[in-house]
Amino acid sequence: MAMHLPSGKGRGRRAPMADINVTPMVDVMLVLLIIFMVTAPLMTSGVPVNLPETRAKALEQEQKPVQIAIDEKGQIFVDNEQVADATLPARLAQIAAKPGPDGKPPQIYLRADTTLAYGKPMAVMGELNRAGLNRVSLLTTTASQP
Repeated sequence: MAMHLPSGKGRGRRAPMADINVTPMVDVMLVLLIIFMVTAPLMTSGVPVNLPETRAKALEQEQKPVQIAIDEKGQIFVDNEQVADATLPARLAQIAAKPGPDGKPPQIYLRADTTLAYGKPMAVMGELNRAGLNRVSLLTTTASQP
């Protein structure tokens, strides 16, 4: 980096500084990048559910799946919208009526809280099967390595 040293001519005048200091801008951008990297994963889950852990790898997907969540109280949410147990079959029939671009029924991601009894998630899976939605994935969290 070159410095401009004043010469003997025009002693009282200062030459305008032509360099732009980009270091503060880079610092701000890096801080913003870190903030977005930390907060982005927190914005993906709409209904708080305590998922079980597994060592399975993530699956690849072609289209956006339908998210079904069952919270610790047994309430059912379809794409973050609460659905009553009585209206669940009709809602699943609507979803099954709209096939994906490949002609197959949409992929379903089922998330259930670990404190739930076995019967509630199985009842929802039974309704999914009855509606013809057979591409169901049960979501878990990744277990920490011992």
